[in-house]
Amino acid sequence: MKHIVIVGATSAMAHECARIWAEEEATHFTLIGRSAERLQRVADDLKARSPGSEFATLTTDFLKPEAIQTAVDAAAGTRRIDIALIAHGWLPDQRVCQSDLNACSDSLAVNGLSPALFAEALVGKMEEVNYGSLAIIGSVAGDRGRKSNYSYGAAKGLVERYAQGLQHRVSGTGVSITLIKPGPTKTPMTRHLQVRGGSFARADSVARIIVHAVKVKKNITYAPPKWWLIMFVIRHIPHFVFKRMQI
Repeated sequence: MKHIVIVGATSAMAHECARIWAEEEATHFTLIGRSAERLQRVADDLKARSPGSEFATLTTDFLKPEAIQTAVDAAAGTRRIDIALIAHGWLPDQRVCQSDLNACSDSLAVNGLSPALFAEALVGKMEEVNYGSLAIIGSVAGDRGRKSNYSYGAAKGLVERYAQGLQHRVSGTGVSITLIKPGPTKTPMTRHLQVRGGSFARADSVARIIVHAVKVKKNITYAPPKWWLIMFVIRHIPHFVFKRMQI
C-alpha cells in the first residue's frame, strides 16, 4: 500500500490532493497538522471516499525544529514514504506586517522557514532509502517582490531557493522534488481577497495539477499553467517601470 505523508493536511489544497490520491487507490495516509479535531475530520472524509485506505494523524508545533523532526521521524518510522506533500501556509495582511514585526516574523516563519525545515527532514528520510517524491507548495508571489505582499512573497521565495538546493542535492538519486507555484486560488486562506473580485482558480483544479506534477516528477509547475507566462512577464519588467506599478 502506498504511503503518503501530508504536512498541513487540513489546508484546502492538501485536502483536495488527498481526495484524488484516495480515490485512485487504497493508500496509507499520515496526516500532519496542528489541530487533532480538524485532522480527524479530514481523515473521516477520506475514509468515506476510500474505505480501504488507512489513516494516521499527527499533531505538532510547526515552528519548533525539534518538533518538526520528531513528527517526520514518526511518519517515516513505520513504512517507507512514497509521496510527501508540504502544504501549510498563511496569507498575512501586508500592512499589518509593516507595522507589527511579530506579524512579519510569523509570516516568514510559517510560510518560509517551517516548510523548508519540513522539506529538509523529509528529504533526509527519503535519502536513507534512496526513494520518494516530495512536493512543496510555494507561490507565484515568490517570483518577484511586490509592495502588496512582500512579507508573504519573501517567505515563498525562500521556499523556492530551498527547493532548488534540494533538487540539486538529490539529482541522480531515487528522490524527486517538485515545487508547485499556485496563483490565486479559491480557499479559506484567500477569502478576504475573493470579496474584492478577480480571478481565482478552484482548489480541486489546482490539486489535479499538483497530483500530475508529482506523478511525472516535474521540477516546477505553475497552477494554473497560465501563471508561468504571467510571472515571466512580471519578472522581466524593468525596475524603473515596475516601481511605478500598482501591483
